Amino acid sequence: MSTWYDQAIIYQIYPKSFQDSDGDGIGDLNGIRQRIPYLQDLGINAVWLNPVFVSPQVDNGYDVANYYAIDERMGTMADMQALIHELHEAGIRIILDFVLNHTSDQHPWFQDASRNVKSIYRLNFQVKCND
Repeated sequence: MSTWYDQAIIYQIYPKSFQDSDGDGIGDLNGIRQRIPYLQDLGINAVWLNPVFVSPQVDNGYDVANYYAIDERMGTMADMQALIHELHEAGIRIILDFVLNHTSDQHPWFQDASRNVKSIYRLNFQVKCND
């Protein structure tokens, strides 16, 4: 059985360098929205969007500090919802680069694990070696 992605043409977008809509020199979600006709002309089926979540940008957005919010440099949650809606209207799916293994040291999970040895976010295991 075939799925949509078996024959998909996926276009990766690094938002910070794709299209700046507000003149601050940083690409953003509204910039991507402006380029949806261009994306359609390419004949793509999906956009793979690099991280747009709140981040201190130490690792180019891969160091996420809040998975529930859009980085203000990229736009707002309303901008993200509009982008998703307009991409879908254009017949383009969206794949979010959701990077749980790159959590920022500013994320509450990381901070709790660093302060508390009994934190639910801390990796606690013991290795037993049998000689």
